[in-house]
Amino acid sequence: MIDKPLGVTVSRYIMDLQQMFPEAKGDLTGLLNELIVAAKTINAEVNKAGLADILGQSGKKNVQGEEVQNLDELTNNTIKKRMESCGYVCAMLSEEDEDIIPVRDGYSGKYTLAFDPLDGSSNIDVNVSIGTIFSIHKRVSSSTETPYCNVPGSQEDFLQPGRKQVAAGYILYGSSTMMVFTTGHGVNGFTLDPSVGEFYLSHKDIKIPKLCKYLSVNEGNHRYWNENMKEYVDYIKDKNISSRYIGSLVADFHRNLISGGIFLYPRDKKDPTKKEGKLRLLYEAAPLAFLIEQAGGVAMNDEGENIMDLIPTKVHQRTPLIIGNKAEVLEATEFLKEHSSLTR
Repeated sequence: MIDKPLGVTVSRYIMDLQQMFPEAKGDLTGLLNELIVAAKTINAEVNKAGLADILGQSGKKNVQGEEVQNLDELTNNTIKKRMESCGYVCAMLSEEDEDIIPVRDGYSGKYTLAFDPLDGSSNIDVNVSIGTIFSIHKRVSSSTETPYCNVPGSQEDFLQPGRKQVAAGYILYGSSTMMVFTTGHGVNGFTLDPSVGEFYLSHKDIKIPKLCKYLSVNEGNHRYWNENMKEYVDYIKDKNISSRYIGSLVADFHRNLISGGIFLYPRDKKDPTKKEGKLRLLYEAAPLAFLIEQAGGVAMNDEGENIMDLIPTKVHQRTPLIIGNKAEVLEATEFLKEHSSLTR
């Protein structure tokens, strides 16, 4: 870990991190800095959402069949426009777009960017914390003999396990705006000072507390769960763990990361089109799995497979997710295995 005092800006931190790798050419640094600019732009729009005509639904549906919020669309376009000619990415993948998003001709880079532009967007109209989740992989489709700028990215570049991520994180738009990310060297959180427009290091080397204080799960779906999941939730509630569920993945994850907790989003029988789970692997589950692992926790699916090791077969693949305190998550997956015969 880089030993830096509180108050260092995120850009300075990223530059110092780059110095740890003499062979680095600054592409990842540049990509992260472009994301920071996008985050500041989005934050400005989120903060004035109640005063501008950007609340509510746009009348469109995304590839997941979900209603697209106006602010969703604005956020998605902000990131795409910022990244399409930055020269650091070969292609993008967004929750809001069915196909991978190409970059402008001549600007293809060595990384991919997968993102959920505005997680928790169903909460926009009620002023609940929402966020942007991102995942970065190094492209695999281009040979070293071909200039990256001449080769567009492909689906192959995205269909990589979370274990091969080079960076991941989220920007939380709440009572304060935070950027939390990892490049595989610990997790650090930076809080935006709106008076100067800079993110400052506020949460250094984040580690999830060993004590699991909170259970985060949508019990409104209880009747649609398999019996073993119902039994597990009853079991963990008997351990005197408090129940906290916001319904915004970034906000629920952030609280549990800072305070200690376990988040569950199991597969259910509510919607036959989502029998594999609801959350998307590449731009929701995998980046958060990278973060939690770097912070001392773990992320699994409900079959006991580590999220970081799952090899995706399609870009919008879904997965069940159990994430948080390591001991609690491992106990949960073991419990579900032992009670796997309990099905409807």
